[in-house]
Amino acid sequence: MDKKRFDNIVEDIKKIKIQGARNVARAALFAYTLIPTKASVQKLKSLRPTEPMLEKVLDLADKTPYKDILEHFDSAQNKINISVFKLINNKDTIFTHCHSTNVSNALIYAKKKGKRFQVFNTETRPLFQGRKTAEELRKAGIKVTMFVDSAIALAIEKENSKDKIFVNKVFIGADALLPNGIINKIGSGLIAELAHSHKIPLYIIADSWKFSKKKVPIEQRNLNEVWNRAPKNIKIQNPAFEFVKKKYISGIVTEFGLMDYDKFVKKMK
Repeated sequence: MDKKRFDNIVEDIKKIKIQGARNVARAALFAYTLIPTKASVQKLKSLRPTEPMLEKVLDLADKTPYKDILEHFDSAQNKINISVFKLINNKDTIFTHCHSTNVSNALIYAKKKGKRFQVFNTETRPLFQGRKTAEELRKAGIKVTMFVDSAIALAIEKENSKDKIFVNKVFIGADALLPNGIINKIGSGLIAELAHSHKIPLYIIADSWKFSKKKVPIEQRNLNEVWNRAPKNIKIQNPAFEFVKKKYISGIVTEFGLMDYDKFVKKMK
């Protein structure tokens, strides 16, 4: 029975039925408790190579009580919520991309605590993770407008806005926090450059356990996600993530509060 449950979790992580670095890490930790072997660790780490939090949690599994690791996730989120609440002003329009548990939870917290704002977000092809974000925010009573990925500039640039509704801030999550920038869902680089050129602050909302000093590979996903049964001789690229330089980041919110990115890196080192 444990083997079957382990294999089901592995499959769900691999096929992105389990989404988000935190959710992946929690699921992998639970899978490890079912079959606590070195082979299990290697298998689980191989599923999502662009997830330092997954690696960190599995490295802690033999040294730290299970409940203490889970407690970190909740404690970190609560602290992140408070910092993000302070960043949001009434009548803000906040742009976000893909699905981040840290971002969604922080926005929902701010709404519950009385902040009035709306969110623009992307559908996030090819797996449409942005729909999950939109559904979560809608259920919390937050007004959401979804854009197709190719309309990112239309959503962000003031001169393209027909309704005179302007993006004030960009909140994105991160799958990996590195000394010279972050790795997040493909499309994040374009968003960061647009925000920078239009002087819109970009904030990274993430748990510090995603930090890594090591080189983190960019996961290449199955080509069939983009075009199933594509005609022969058509080359398809499906990178799941991309790098965002720290020069585009206005600040990072972790459980340590809001910081300049260099200050955060110095703390982690």
